[in-house]
Amino acid sequence: MSTKQAAPPLPEPLRVPVADSHTHLDMQTGSTVEEALAKAASVGVTTLVQVGCDLKGSHWAARTAAAHDGVHAAVALHPNEAPRIVLGDPDGWSRQDGREPGGDTALDDALAEIDALAALPHVRAVGETGLDYFRTGPEGVAAQERSFRAHIEIAKRRGKTLVIHDREAHADVLRILAEEGAPERTVFHCYSGDAEMAEVCAAAGYYMSFAGNVTFKNAQPLRDALTVAPLGLVLVETDAPFLTPAPYRGRPNAPYLIPVTLRAMADVKGIGEDAMAEAISRNTAHAFGY
Repeated sequence: MSTKQAAPPLPEPLRVPVADSHTHLDMQTGSTVEEALAKAASVGVTTLVQVGCDLKGSHWAARTAAAHDGVHAAVALHPNEAPRIVLGDPDGWSRQDGREPGGDTALDDALAEIDALAALPHVRAVGETGLDYFRTGPEGVAAQERSFRAHIEIAKRRGKTLVIHDREAHADVLRILAEEGAPERTVFHCYSGDAEMAEVCAAAGYYMSFAGNVTFKNAQPLRDALTVAPLGLVLVETDAPFLTPAPYRGRPNAPYLIPVTLRAMADVKGIGEDAMAEAISRNTAHAFGY
């Protein structure tokens, strides 16, 4: 196995345990769930939020959270999944259930299934939902928006956290949240806005979760956003197996690498890693209600 394919080494353990607020264990290879949890716990990452992106993944997240005390589930149709259900969009999120696209009725049926999962006690959040203008073109916007509004309604009715996927759609995501009325707890996963947007999110009380890309050389706008984001609204995530932090960019990501990103975030905020970890641990527990 080449160095670029090999798993990065274990970082130095954190002294204060924290949570990975957004991960996809079902997409990670090379270890079982139990092994991944043990490896994360060995460096102080003791809680994970496992996020579903389609029906199969959401059912998997719910089962995994039910089986492991340190795992909480989030369930949803990813923004790129909604157009695929309605239109069969070839650029949408890959379907895993083998069904053909079926229009608005099929989307309603899928949303009803997400709603039923959201009622489960170990499902703490509805997401990741939102808008993605990078992968899905204009023909998919209507399906994405309808799905997003439905997820907001489910989160509010079920009393669950809303987890936002926002890619190149900042203004419309913020607009729809304002129009629908955001749930009490709303998290911008893999925060991708600038400092100005961070101020808007802070004023609304939205949590901002930063991933490994905050460590990338070309990510100064993200670091500027983290600088102005209130410490009480900041979370950390891997979005594993994606967005592996520097210096391991391009290699497989996993929850055990949270300490790398957290230490970089502490440097940006100008505080010690223990203070950063204490704030993130407290924030994540409040954000997801556990």
